[in-house]
This record gives sequence, structure tokens and C-alpha cells, in this order.
Amino acid sequence: MATNKQEQQSQAGRHQEVGHKSLLQSDALYQYILETSVYPREPEPMKELRELTAKHPWNLMTTSADEGQFLNMLLKLINAKNTMEIGVYTGYSLLSTALALPDDGKILAMDINKENYELGLPVIQKAGVAHKIDFREGPAMPVLDKLVEDEKNHGSFDFIFVDADKDNYLNYHKRLIELVKVGGLIGYDNTLWNGSVVAPPDAPLRKYVRYYRDFVLELNKALAVDPRIEICMLPVGDGITLCRRLK
Repeated sequence: MATNKQEQQSQAGRHQEVGHKSLLQSDALYQYILETSVYPREPEPMKELRELTAKHPWNLMTTSADEGQFLNMLLKLINAKNTMEIGVYTGYSLLSTALALPDDGKILAMDINKENYELGLPVIQKAGVAHKIDFREGPAMPVLDKLVEDEKNHGSFDFIFVDADKDNYLNYHKRLIELVKVGGLIGYDNTLWNGSVVAPPDAPLRKYVRYYRDFVLELNKALAVDPRIEICMLPVGDGITLCRRLK
């Protein structure tokens, strides 16, 4: 039994060690998706940045490769041109976005840690898409408040991706709903939060998972009844909820 338990723990941690996140119960099935659909078509700069990020001690913060592929295709489908990203880390999802946008596309990118962004910046520059990115170091809320103050920014963004402090997601939503255009999309990452959204109250959870779970649950409930949007929650990566603005 001890040997089986050790094997299960090793198997469960395999993807975590390289920064991958999946809610699939089978690691073999997730590996099949990566090797069949994702890795063969992953642009070389994204592969380079993914492998670089995997060596970082906080690699669990990165967007998974399958989610990066999903975002890239989604942006192309909606013909996005003006976008925003809150929470950048080393820039894997940012690079996925930049590669999907036209040459004159723009991304307003915000993160409190410029050092992590600069780790991936040489790869982004080599890919020839750094000119699309307007990076702002610091909390996103003051930037959002300033954008909302000017009515010309209302409805000006085609797509907004949020992968940042979960305790501020609802505060972000109050502002982002004004900034995204009618018919545009907001994507909130980690909305299934390690599967903890269905865990019993006494379940053994990591401290950070338990702390943010209530904020994620509160967000999910609020989005489900917000009449200004229609939503789709997908079990990609750690869960992503797409919100399409209706009015």
C-alpha cells in the first residue's frame, strides 16, 4: 500500500513540477492532449518561454500550455485587436496573446512584479511582438480606475484576461465590465481553483488554496447572476470562465 501511495503522489505531482495545471483525473490523458494537440503546434517562442518558466520556483503560476493554445485560437476567432492582461508572471499567456493579435494590436499588461516579466521579455522580443505590449508595473486597480474615469475608454477593449489576486476579482469585474466592449470577452482564470470549489469544508487543503477559495466561490456566484454578461466556465487549465458582455 505504501508503494502505491508513493506512486500516486509522484504521478499527481508530475505536471506540477513543470508548471502544468490540469483538472483531469488522468495524467496520462492530459499528457495525450499535450503531445497530440498542443506541443506539435506550439510556436517555438512559446515552447522556449514555457521551458524557461518551468525552471522558475513559482512555475505553478504560469498559464498551462493547453490554455495558452486555447487563448491564442480564441483571440483569432474574435479578431481581437485591443486587449488587456492583469497578472503577467513570465508572460506565457501574454506571448500567446501577442502572437494572435495583428501587427498593430495592443495589450495593456499589468503585474506587480516586473522582474518575472523581464525573465520572459527576451523571448517576447525575439518573437517580434514586444511592440504590441504596454507593460505597467504595480497594482492594476489604480490603472483601471483611471481608465474608467475617461469615457473614451469605455467599451474599448475586445478581450481582457485576468490571472491575478483572486481576492480582487470582483473589484476588477466592476471596472472591467465598463471597459470591455459589448460583445467582447473577459476571461477569469482559476475559477475552479484546484478543484477546491467542490471540496467539503473540512477537506485538507493547502493554506493558499483554502484562503482564496471563498473569493473564487463568491466570484462564480456573482458572475452566474450578472445580467450584463453571458458566461461559459471551461475546465481548461485550472478553470477559466469566459464572460461575454451583453449590454
